Amino acid sequence: MKPRQQRMLAVGLAALGIAIAASLTLRAFKDNMMFFIDISVVVAGDHPTERTFRIGGLVVDGSVERREGSLEMSFRVTDLKCELGVRYTGVLPDLFREGQGVVAHGSMADDGVFVADKILAKHDENYMAPEVAASLAKHVEDQTASLQDGAAECGSI
Repeated sequence: MKPRQQRMLAVGLAALGIAIAASLTLRAFKDNMMFFIDISVVVAGDHPTERTFRIGGLVVDGSVERREGSLEMSFRVTDLKCELGVRYTGVLPDLFREGQGVVAHGSMADDGVFVADKILAKHDENYMAPEVAASLAKHVEDQTASLQDGAAECGSI
């Protein structure tokens, strides 16, 4: 092999190695991405079935139910348009309470309830996750418009 051919082979192998490393990195990012989905979209059935995702909203007053002697609990979360049942097993954050904003990571169960593996509560009275705040603001605007137009409301799971 001539020196020129050796250099071209080395450059080609280096480019191939970089391309493989880049594709593996992008695939890892894709597998580990966590998408935020509005509760109304989840209730409508448009959510990932093979992967976990995040939902967020306000914990509905009077909806928190704890099982005696267990870490299992259930509650409902609303985006001010629709409500979704959430089931969680574990220790809740200290700031979790009814009427406050939460973000839940998990997936949908076959019975139509969101099964959370992690619950995040806001850390002070002035902060709310940007996705949750945007979702709530959007649905407040939609409610205002629907009251004026007499539009249909969302069903809940």
